[in-house]
Amino acid sequence: MADLEPAEHAALDQGVTVRRGQGYTLRVTAVPAVHRQLLARCQPLDGGQGVPAVPAQRKARREYENRVSTLAPTGP
Repeated sequence: MADLEPAEHAALDQGVTVRRGQGYTLRVTAVPAVHRQLLARCQPLDGGQGVPAVPAQRKARREYENRVSTLAPTGP
C-alpha cells in the first residue's frame, strides 16, 4: 500500500469494515476517481501477472467493478 495516492490512503483510512457472511467488506466513501484508482490497483486479484487467482477475490473485485461502473462518469 506504500504506492497509493494520498486520496486513496485517506479513503481507506476512513473506511468502515463490515462483517458479512464468511468475510469482511470495507465500505469506502470517496469520489468516483478514487474508486477507479483503487479498482485499477485490485486488478491482480483477477489472476495473471504471475499471481494465482482466488475465486473469492476475483468475485469481490468483479462486484466492486460493477459498483464503480454505476458511478457518475469522470470528466472529459
